[in-house]
Amino acid sequence: MYKVDLPVDQSIERVVERRRSADAARKSRILNTRLRVMGLDLDALNKQVQEKKLNKSMEMQRDSAFDELREYHNNMLLQQDADESKKRAALRTDLTQYWAAQQQNSQDADIKCDLKGAFRISFPESELGLASMQIFQGEGIGEEQKKREQMKKTQTDLLAQMRDNERRLLRDKHREMLISKELVHQDFKRVQLQALEMECKKDAQIALHNSNQALAAAQAEKMKEQHRREEMENLAEIFHTLTSDMMTEAAEREVGGGRPPRPLIDRWKGMSPEQLSAIHRKREEQHIERQRERHVEKVQNAVWELHLLKLSREAEKEDKRAEDLRREKRIQMDHYNKQLARDQQAYQEFLNKKLYTNKPTEDFFSQFNTSSR
Repeated sequence: MYKVDLPVDQSIERVVERRRSADAARKSRILNTRLRVMGLDLDALNKQVQEKKLNKSMEMQRDSAFDELREYHNNMLLQQDADESKKRAALRTDLTQYWAAQQQNSQDADIKCDLKGAFRISFPESELGLASMQIFQGEGIGEEQKKREQMKKTQTDLLAQMRDNERRLLRDKHREMLISKELVHQDFKRVQLQALEMECKKDAQIALHNSNQALAAAQAEKMKEQHRREEMENLAEIFHTLTSDMMTEAAEREVGGGRPPRPLIDRWKGMSPEQLSAIHRKREEQHIERQRERHVEKVQNAVWELHLLKLSREAEKEDKRAEDLRREKRIQMDHYNKQLARDQQAYQEFLNKKLYTNKPTEDFFSQFNTSSR
């Protein structure tokens, strides 16, 4: 046995080495207190976003390259089919020409001889017997007419063969045209579906982005309003504390131990106009905020319903086109089957009425095997 030095597959070792280096980098990043930060790692997140965009662009380039390669292969197959059809047509034409030129009515050498050459003998006629005779009396009558009829029949057969070949070529071309149209329609349909899918994804991303922006704006507005409310409450609390009866030592309000001051029940005459206007103003603000949220939700629902309606219309149009194509193909197939049926019926009539007309009777078969020997 001979020793063969085969190349060693280094892919597994490279994968293991890459994993080890990634694990070491992760450990160094985690265990290093100087590089460790609190909260989100923005660098890692940005790197992940860049990697995702790069992978998406590579996938799109790969898909486009595959589409170009598939289109190139389809064109090559169509060109090969066309070249093969041309070669077959040229071969049939050459074969037909060869038949027309070479396949003549062959006859015996004695019949092909000229009548004048039949009497060219080198021996005297008295020394020749019956075996030396070539043309007898009454033979050769109507030979020229027979030859003309045979040539006409040969020409008719050749024309019938040429017509059959032309019909076969037309059927092949029609079949190839239907197949090419079907392939082109499938490719076009696939491209349309991909474009529609990309458009749907883009619309969904735009809608999601708009929704996120609206939610972010609403959240920022809510946080701002909450902060403003807290500041107002704090200022009101500070003002109330500074102007309270406890600080001013007024005896009109009751001061409890550790409890906020409250008005005396027997002396309270109701809320002030300022308090009532504040309550009404707060209620009006809440009502306006609720109406704005309902309007945003209504707009989002209308946009989504419009998008669904557009998708449904596109799907209905695609189904209608597919149904029309199937109906057209079915009609063409019915016409083709009818033509085949007519050809078959004509051929059967030719066999039954022209070719097989002299059928044997029972007397023809009963004349055999009449004895026991």
